[in-house]
Amino acid sequence: MHVPTPRSDRMLAACAAGVTVVLWASAFVSIRSAGAAYSPGALALGRLLAGALTLGVFCLLRREGLPPRAAWRGILISGLLWFGFYMVALNWGEQQVDAGTAALVVNIGPILIALLGTRLLGDSMPPRLLAGMAVSFAGAVTVGLSMSGEGGSSVLGVALCLLAAVAYAAGVVAQKPALGAASPLQVTTYGCLVGAVACLPFAGQLVREAAEAPVTATLNMVYLGVFPTALAFTTWAYALARTTASRMGATTYAVPALVVLMSWLALGEVPGPLTLVGGVLCLAGVAVSRSRSRASARAAAVPVAREETAREPR
Repeated sequence: MHVPTPRSDRMLAACAAGVTVVLWASAFVSIRSAGAAYSPGALALGRLLAGALTLGVFCLLRREGLPPRAAWRGILISGLLWFGFYMVALNWGEQQVDAGTAALVVNIGPILIALLGTRLLGDSMPPRLLAGMAVSFAGAVTVGLSMSGEGGSSVLGVALCLLAAVAYAAGVVAQKPALGAASPLQVTTYGCLVGAVACLPFAGQLVREAAEAPVTATLNMVYLGVFPTALAFTTWAYALARTTASRMGATTYAVPALVVLMSWLALGEVPGPLTLVGGVLCLAGVAVSRSRSRASARAAAVPVAREETAREPR
C-alpha cells in the first residue's frame, strides 16, 4: 500500500520524474542516429555497458555496497526484462515499423503498468489517474497516426514493439518492491549490469560495428548509456520509490510530446497540426493524472500539519 510522502519528497520525486521523461525523449533522437550504424543487439549492449560503467563509478564514490538479498529478485527480473530484452526488442522493432506505429504499440506500456500494479502491488486507481491516462493515450494515438505512413509496418515489427511494451511494464512492476529494500542507485546499477550481461551474446557484433561506425553514431550510443540510461533510470527509480507504479507509468506519456518538440528543434522536423494536438493531449493527460482531488490533498496534509504542530515549542 502506498504511504503518502511529505510535500518536499513529492516535489523532489516530481522533479526526478521530469528529468527522466526529458532524457528518455532525447533518447529517440539519438537512437535514430546510432541505429543507422549499429544493429539492435549491439546498440543495446553498448548503451548498457556505458550505463553500467557510469553507474559503477557513482556507486564507488558513494560507497554503495551490494543490494540486500530481498532486492535481488526485483533487480534480476527488471534487469533481464527492462534493461535487456526491452532495449533489444524496441531497437529491432523500430527498424521494422514506422515511428508512428512504434509509438502507438509501445504506449500501451503505461496501461499495462497500471493493470499489473493494481493486481500485484495493490496500487489504487483513482478516477483522475484513469481519466488522465485515457486522455494521454488518446494523445499518443493521435501523434502515432500523424507520424504513420512514413515507412512500412510488418507483423514482426508490431510483435516486437508489443513484446517491448510488455517487458517494460513487467520490469517496472518488478522493480517497485526492490526499491523498498535497496537504494535507487543500487537497483539501477545492478539492473543495468544484469541487462548488460544478458546482452553479451551481441559483443562480437558490437566490436565489428564499432570499428566501422561513424564517430557521431558511437558518441550517440555513449550518450544513450550515460544520460537516458544511467541518469534517467536512477531518477526514475528515485521517483518510483516515492509513488505508485501506475502514477509513474502515466508520467511517461509526456515523452511523445517532448519527442515531437525535440525533433522540431534538433532535426528541423516541423510537426503538423494533428501532431501538435496529440502532443498537447499527452501533456494534458499527464497533468490530470498527476493532480489530486481536494479531498486527497487535505488528507495528505493532515499528517504534515500534525508533525509541524508537534515540533512547536511548548
